[in-house]
Amino acid sequence: MELKAGMKLHSAVCDGQIIVVRAPANPMNVECGGAPLLAEGEEGSGAAIDTAHADGILIGKRYTIEGEDIELLCTKAGQGSLSVDGVAMTIKGAKPLPASD
Repeated sequence: MELKAGMKLHSAVCDGQIIVVRAPANPMNVECGGAPLLAEGEEGSGAAIDTAHADGILIGKRYTIEGEDIELLCTKAGQGSLSVDGVAMTIKGAKPLPASD
């Protein structure tokens, strides 16, 4: 799927919803719960969550993969976990603030 910044996606297997914050230059296979994410307005196939991808996503958290140019923001929590091309996404850590003396 070709992703664009601001694109709204939702899971086909749980309640999870996300927004693309930073999109990669190349198309990627983005999944939630082991099933491909769907664009806004698309209907799911009624598939079940893959138990290997059932760690859940948290509202307000940004998800990324180290070394890749992709960032997703969770706008509605779900039971499935995010992955890109089979690689699990992790929560993006906060940037450290500069030290003040």
